[in-house]
Amino acid sequence: MMTFETRKDLFHLPEGMIYLDGNSLGPLPKAAAARVMRTLQDEWGEMVITGWNRAGWMAQPMALGDRIGRLIGAEPGHVTLGDTLSIKVFQALAAALAMTDRTVILSDSGNFPSDLYIAQGLIAALGRGLELRVVAPEAVADQITDDVAVMMLTQVDCRTWRLHDMAHLTARAQTKGVLTVWDLAHSAGAMDVDMAGCGADFAVGCTYKYLNGGPGAPAFIYVAPRHAQTARPVLAGWLGHDAPFAFEQSYRPGDGVARMRVGTPPGIQMAALDAAMDIWDGVDMAALRAASVALTERFIAGVEAACPDLALASPRDPAQRGSQVSFRHPEGYAMMQACIAAGVVGDFRAPDILRFGFTPLFIDADYVDRAVAIIAGVMRDRLWDDPAFAAKAAVT
Repeated sequence: MMTFETRKDLFHLPEGMIYLDGNSLGPLPKAAAARVMRTLQDEWGEMVITGWNRAGWMAQPMALGDRIGRLIGAEPGHVTLGDTLSIKVFQALAAALAMTDRTVILSDSGNFPSDLYIAQGLIAALGRGLELRVVAPEAVADQITDDVAVMMLTQVDCRTWRLHDMAHLTARAQTKGVLTVWDLAHSAGAMDVDMAGCGADFAVGCTYKYLNGGPGAPAFIYVAPRHAQTARPVLAGWLGHDAPFAFEQSYRPGDGVARMRVGTPPGIQMAALDAAMDIWDGVDMAALRAASVALTERFIAGVEAACPDLALASPRDPAQRGSQVSFRHPEGYAMMQACIAAGVVGDFRAPDILRFGFTPLFIDADYVDRAVAIIAGVMRDRLWDDPAFAAKAAVT
């Protein structure tokens, strides 16, 4: 049996808080503050603009891309970093659509809404009879038909944490000549992913969740080697140009995945992410996945035993579940606020989902047991039944 030791001593975890929301924002790596300060003082402060060369800022998107690439099973040199996840979804989907004359974008109702918005915007802008076909997650495989251009899915549903079988769906898509775009926002750093092994065409993801890059940390994009020299980014920025500092009037795509770069790399954010990625050195992703399954199983058993009013919204089979657990209750928002006030931080998604994320890098069995005890107390004593907990904040 694979064993996994937490690295919680490498994170700043607030005193008195049990943090189960790393699926939304990972906690601060202890080394990040010093690394960012070095960028501010020694690099930006002393080097000023020469830091782009001397401090290696310009090379960071590809260097960090390779570090992330190891965690998602990507081939070296085929992941780059920068911009936001929505922009990377746009690039991947637009590039895939440019490679086919078919007109249907297939997605599912469990996809992250922003990904669907990007698809809707592209359809409105490009015309050509494009259609977004949204089906139930369980129906995706049967809907991979000969008219589908691109299958665009988030591997882990952000509400229920249902896990798509990426290898199976990608293989099925390939038999029909369908291109694939996978959103790994809740996969990267949460479980073992094998982009090269499953043969997917494109993948995107963010770095502020399980990768602990901090609020607003840049997103990444993967392009399969077979497409690297032909994929058209459509959203073509100056740093994706083959010679960005030639300042030519016409765009020439850069080499490989570098063409998916758009704007200026966010140096300070990359410094924080660089420190976070140091924690991942040597982490075995299969062992991490096994630890995640053990933690989520323990949490489900504990909550169900102590809180019968909460209904499991996540798949019971851990093989079909990401590194998260959701429960349903009509008063879910107030309950989550009461849990947060009591020291267990998760989050809420409409209409009735209480979400909890499990990051083996800093969560162990004792952490889970303490969380269950607090949640049980909130439920038993109806602490959530306080009007103050029903007032919704801007971020839920």
